Amino acid sequence: MAPDRLLRYLQIKVHHLIQDHDWDSIHVVGGYDREAVISTHEKTGKLFNFERPTAEVHGRDLIVKAFPGADYVHHYALIIATYLSMTGKPADTVTYELPDPMLSREAVAKLGLELDGDLVIVGWGLAHLAPADGAWTYGHGYAWQRAQIHGRRVVYLGFLHSIWGDVAGRVVTRLAELGARDVVYVGKVGALNPDIEPNTRLATGNTSLVGGSLVAWPDFFGDFATAQPGVHTGIHVTSPSILLENRDWLTEHAEHAFVDPEIGPMGVAARDAGIDFGYLHVISNNLARHYPADLSNERHSDVVRRRTVLIRQIQDIVANRLAARPI
Repeated sequence: MAPDRLLRYLQIKVHHLIQDHDWDSIHVVGGYDREAVISTHEKTGKLFNFERPTAEVHGRDLIVKAFPGADYVHHYALIIATYLSMTGKPADTVTYELPDPMLSREAVAKLGLELDGDLVIVGWGLAHLAPADGAWTYGHGYAWQRAQIHGRRVVYLGFLHSIWGDVAGRVVTRLAELGARDVVYVGKVGALNPDIEPNTRLATGNTSLVGGSLVAWPDFFGDFATAQPGVHTGIHVTSPSILLENRDWLTEHAEHAFVDPEIGPMGVAARDAGIDFGYLHVISNNLARHYPADLSNERHSDVVRRRTVLIRQIQDIVANRLAARPI
C-alpha cells in the first residue's frame, strides 16, 4: 500500500486520543470495555464490526483496550506504532501485553445461542445476506437472527467488535460447543495474484498456511463454490496483521492465493471440533499490484456498489448449495 493510503488506513483505525494528544506511554492490553473512552473514529451506519478499541487516561499515560485476542492486541499495537512513526512521533512509547488465553476464552464464551445442527453464517455483509424483514436479537457484543433456507436452519451471527485472528477461531470452537454443524465465514481477503482486480471476484478454498504449516478442513462448499463463475480458489495464507505484509513477505508467499487473519484459525478450529467450515469472501484489495481500490477507500461509492453485487452472489451460492445438499 502506498504511504499516503497506508496513513489514511491508519487514521481510520487509531483512537482519537492518540491522534489528538501526545502521551508518555501507550500500553495496549486485552479487554472489552465499552465504559472506557470510545473513539470518535468508530464507523457509523454499520450493524457490525464498528466498535474499535477503547482507552483509559492515566495522567500522561494511555491504556488502550482491544478485544482480548493475541493477534488483535498485537495488530492494534502495530497500528498505533506505525501511525506515530509516520506522523513524526516516537513509536517507542507503544508497548503491548498479550492477553491470557483464559481471558480470551472467557470473552468468547459470552456468546450464547441455542443451536441444534444449524448452519451459522458469521462475518461481514450480514445486513444484505440476512432476510430484510428479520429482527436482530442482541447479546453481549453480538447479534443474531434465524432463517430457513431450503429446509435448513440457518443462523446469521454478527459481532459489534472485531473478531480478528485467533478470536475468530475461538468463535468457531464456541459455536461447535453450542451445537452448530456448519460454519460459513463471509468477509474480505487480499489477493496475492497481481491479475485479480479488487471487488470483482470472490475467494474460497479449504487450505491455509498457518504458522508455516499447511492445514486443511472439511469444506462446507465442497466443489460447489469453485464451480461458480467469478469464484477464485487457491491456498490461503494466515497473517496476523497487514502491517507485517511487506515486500519480503510478499515474495515469500507469491505462489499463494489470498491472505487474511481469520480463515486459518477458523478452519483449524472447525477441523478440531469435527464440523464443516467454508469461507466465501470478497477479494477486497491486491497486495501484488496497485489498483485504485484498496483498504484505505472502502467507503467509496463505487467500491460499495461492487461489493453489494458480490454479496448478492454469495447469498445465491449459499442458497444454491443448500438446495443441492440441505444436510
